[in-house]
Amino acid sequence: MAPIKILDKAFSPSIPEEEILKNVKKVADRISKDMEGKNPLLLAVLNGSFVFAADLMRMITIPCEISFVKLASYQGTTSTGTIKEVIGINEDLQGRTVIIVEDIVESGLTIKRMMETLGTRGPKSIHVCTLLLKPERLKVDLDIEYAAMEIPNDFIVGYGLDYDQQGRGLRDIYTVVED
Repeated sequence: MAPIKILDKAFSPSIPEEEILKNVKKVADRISKDMEGKNPLLLAVLNGSFVFAADLMRMITIPCEISFVKLASYQGTTSTGTIKEVIGINEDLQGRTVIIVEDIVESGLTIKRMMETLGTRGPKSIHVCTLLLKPERLKVDLDIEYAAMEIPNDFIVGYGLDYDQQGRGLRDIYTVVED
């Protein structure tokens, strides 16, 4: 893994694909065990979680379904603080076990908003699964049952995560190099 440049920023290698997939498998195994007999609905948050959600679903060994919701709260390398629902949820959630699948949880505000929105639709339960968690950035109290990895408060790119829509296709995760 060599350093890379995306647009105006340099990034150094951080987490290789092999390590990412090993941690995704651990989370998939836990979900498969915990959700046995429940046919959970994975609700993947676009755009960033699509790679993680695909790998996760392929590694889960129990019946499950997937759907997508798109929320926007980022511009460049910082959150705007405003969460705007772009594409809504079409599935009937009444009595369903729902697992929100996120690429990264930082402040927790997006997940909190999603849980409040989903809660009005009568699901049996709502669980949170994230590829990456930045525990020191959390601004709200959340029960994040399934976190594949905890990372420091760095800006990262790759494995679905982007910098101004670039870098999502990288197999490994890279950390921005500050000037």
